[in-house]
Amino acid sequence: MLTLASKLKRDDAVKSGHSNSATADSTRRVSIRDRLLVKGSAQKVAELETNLPNEGYYQSGKFQFEIDVPEAYNMVPPKVKCLTRIWHPNITETGEICLSLLREHSIDGTGWAPTRTLKDVVWGLNSLFTDLLNFDDPLNIEAAEHHLRDKDDFRCKVQDFIKQYAR
Repeated sequence: MLTLASKLKRDDAVKSGHSNSATADSTRRVSIRDRLLVKGSAQKVAELETNLPNEGYYQSGKFQFEIDVPEAYNMVPPKVKCLTRIWHPNITETGEICLSLLREHSIDGTGWAPTRTLKDVVWGLNSLFTDLLNFDDPLNIEAAEHHLRDKDDFRCKVQDFIKQYAR
């Protein structure tokens, strides 16, 4: 966050020092995105940390995600990938994620909208481990079928993955 704040100061200095309107427009676009990302970030992170659930199959795991925020944010959603190997019906072992709010165009109307924020993304990812865990429309079909076949064995495999990859 400190790096981003420094970048905003540099961008403001560049804007005031350039007369080229194309450069100024480009800097302003990046600056708006960056301002949206910085606005209230520390408070939001603290709030999320205190409200993360500690229940369900994945309660003891620590999962890392990579969030790539495109220049056109918040008009388009960020790209998110799970960096922690996981046994999950909505996340592949290579990190692809099935979460409707990350879709630019969603059939069910719950896709990305300019009013959404990174906080919504983090809440959505968190919900994939509790109430949005979806075995009926999986991305990882093998994990979903495993759960349908044997819930206890599924839980054991999840815990094995957590012990090996998510501590």
